[in-house]
Amino acid sequence: MTSASPSTSDHFAHEALRLLGPAPANWVPAHEGVDHNVLVVGSGQTGSAFAFALQRAGIGGVSVIDAASRAAQAGVWRTRARMHKLRTPKSLVGPEGPVSALGFQAWYESRHGQEAYAAIDRIGRTDWAEYLDWFRGITGTTVRYGTRLLRFEPVVGGAVPHFRLHLEVDGVERVETARKLIFANGVAGSGAPFIPELLSPAVAQGLAAHTGHAIDFTALAGKTVAVIGGAASAFDAAAVALESGAAAVHLFARRDKIPATPVARVRGYPGFYDNYLSLPDGSRWHHASRYRRLGTTPPPDSVQRVLRFPNFHLHLGAPWQGAQVQAGQVVASVREERFHFDFVIAGTGYTHELSQRPELAEIADLVLRWRDRFQPPADERDDELGAAPYLGAGLEYIEKIPGTAPWLRDIHTYNPGGFASTGLPLGDVPSIRGYVPAVVRRISEDLLHADLALHEARTRADVPADFGEELYASAVWRPGTQRLAA
Repeated sequence: MTSASPSTSDHFAHEALRLLGPAPANWVPAHEGVDHNVLVVGSGQTGSAFAFALQRAGIGGVSVIDAASRAAQAGVWRTRARMHKLRTPKSLVGPEGPVSALGFQAWYESRHGQEAYAAIDRIGRTDWAEYLDWFRGITGTTVRYGTRLLRFEPVVGGAVPHFRLHLEVDGVERVETARKLIFANGVAGSGAPFIPELLSPAVAQGLAAHTGHAIDFTALAGKTVAVIGGAASAFDAAAVALESGAAAVHLFARRDKIPATPVARVRGYPGFYDNYLSLPDGSRWHHASRYRRLGTTPPPDSVQRVLRFPNFHLHLGAPWQGAQVQAGQVVASVREERFHFDFVIAGTGYTHELSQRPELAEIADLVLRWRDRFQPPADERDDELGAAPYLGAGLEYIEKIPGTAPWLRDIHTYNPGGFASTGLPLGDVPSIRGYVPAVVRRISEDLLHADLALHEARTRADVPADFGEELYASAVWRPGTQRLAA
């Protein structure tokens, strides 16, 4: 089949939006002193999804910010992501929601044809990045790049509750205000990259880094590299190091086998997925802890990517017991062996400790955590899950002590810190279909009720008639009269 042109996909997308009808006018009343109804922190795939969904819900006054200085540096797909393909099925609903003409398949087929789409098993990483650029353009999503949220505090006086936001815009601090916050800010959005303490000296001396950090892989050519971790990000980092000319790469996994059981797949059907938040806490905890016990499964092609290299070495059941910096190298102690490495990459995941995020540190002690709400059986104890925030049905924070911080309900978390509550890594593509609409529904409901008196006045106001009695007067039946035919 012959490929269509990019302009064809634009035409079909614009036609789909035309048939969908114009987005509702902004129905949220303006208030003096409030700059934004919703501030979305992060412009990646979920930030883009929220911008479009809020637009279609008639919620105006939405601002999307990103700390990256320009679009090419935003998100992960052109920066920290190192896989060749996304790890999720190509058929999942993305930021387009129910408007399929705005989806990846429609975009890809317009450029490469239906046969080309049928031939790919998963979406290419750079294709996805290009699609997201197009999606933001076609939906009219404006992103304020070079803008970072430093901290915020609630303002409870005035007409409506809102937040005072301390932003850094292109290096200059400024203050703005918003009624709602959505944190769609990626894997470290509820904490920080977890780096084992034994690696801290190496990190401080530039001899180690986390997979979530920028790494100059070209500088690893000819070097001996260690990668700690057995999840997909660890394998991807090992692959890039090998492809960049590393002399040898050793990957150390604490498990005796690479995780290969995609346990989350068995609960991905609509009945379970769509109603997950209604499950008892014990059930949700079980599924989350089971997933963590079995481990994150790297795609087979991520493993095959490193196996092509004879200088790749896999160490199983091999947690590091110690590490020292000696003569510009990292000397690791592993199962009575000593290894010398020029550089170490930690694929060791992320914490959910809110106090490690500068913008969340001041509210960390106010937020309800899973450990405050649920005590698991001994065989399912997981301190990392326990530290995760216990989210409401709109993925909002809940106050730990009722009555102390009711404004927390206006902060919505859409990053992996919500995993214990939702059973999915929020921010990944599989989470978009169900949870973006859930957050938008809650925001819409909250904004309506916060201004209910204004809405009641608006909807109870006198409504002028579309026409007068003269329109139908000649047809009114009157006894003893006969209406003459025209």
